[in-house]
Amino acid sequence: MKFFGVAPIRHLDYLGADERTATRASFGLTVATAVRMEELGFDGFGVGERHHWPFLSSAPPVVLAHVAALTTRIRLFTGVTLLSMLDPVRVAEDYATVDHLSGGRLELIVGKGAGPGGELFGLTPAEQRRALADNFRLLHELWTTEEVSWPAVRRPALRRARTLPRPLGGRPRIWHGSSSSAESVALAAEYGDPVVFSNAGASSESVRPLVERYREEWARYGRPADRLFTGAGTPGFLVAKTSQAALAAYRPVFERHAAMLAGIGGRPSHATVEEFVAHSPALVGSPQQIIDKVHRQHEIFGHSLAVFSVDPDGLSEESHWESLGLFATEVAPTLRTALPDPPG
Repeated sequence: MKFFGVAPIRHLDYLGADERTATRASFGLTVATAVRMEELGFDGFGVGERHHWPFLSSAPPVVLAHVAALTTRIRLFTGVTLLSMLDPVRVAEDYATVDHLSGGRLELIVGKGAGPGGELFGLTPAEQRRALADNFRLLHELWTTEEVSWPAVRRPALRRARTLPRPLGGRPRIWHGSSSSAESVALAAEYGDPVVFSNAGASSESVRPLVERYREEWARYGRPADRLFTGAGTPGFLVAKTSQAALAAYRPVFERHAAMLAGIGGRPSHATVEEFVAHSPALVGSPQQIIDKVHRQHEIFGHSLAVFSVDPDGLSEESHWESLGLFATEVAPTLRTALPDPPG
């Protein structure tokens, strides 16, 4: 099993610091986290993409290019690229550039995204789902075909267009992020791509029908069963030496997230942090609790990739670094042995 951590890059409140200082500190902690994760042996580091307060991750390729210059091994990815809102030509060029700068370490997780932001790009929520499929098909063509002609649908038509640079080693791996969309898993199966099931606060069991739909679509396209790969996302992550310590350290994170959701008209999936940790896919607890929960999730997803949110918002830096260290030394080795990577 592989372990990827994704940083949402929130605007952190550094003891009342002015906004520019706080912004710089937030980016600094994100970059330091990426470097430390490589040192600890994690497999991948990614950044999310959001276009509303309090998130600062509006330009993932810029952040990933910077991280690429400071690392040598860890894979770099997005979680997720909001492909429903973006011009596929711009995506193809930006991320192919990151692919070269990183020495071929790029992977994408694409999705419609959640939360506000579409209006900045002229899309209503109802338009985003269809736009995602259209934009993915064009991105695939741009990365696999030397010259692309494309009809004018959501952007001006292309006539024998060739985006540059070309990806370093052919089309990078694209994962399709899905929490509820049968259309997304069908699209992934059509193109032979893996899926990351990111079900936010809902129980892992509630996503089982979507997992089965993906497997059915995969078989319908005649694809080999041993080439079907999945990932599972988690909305929360913190490892401490005891379950009590983990819950105490994570409580401020949960409360700040609830306050952020309230600020944009939403609400958390669970009323209390105890309910969230117990009933959501969040990986919060002692090392043994995390190991047991990943095994339970694996029974549903059969996943070979675990993607978790490395979000220090509300955590002390001591808890943040300790959590990553405990996962690397007391959780990851056990899971890599018990749940080895599938062949190929």
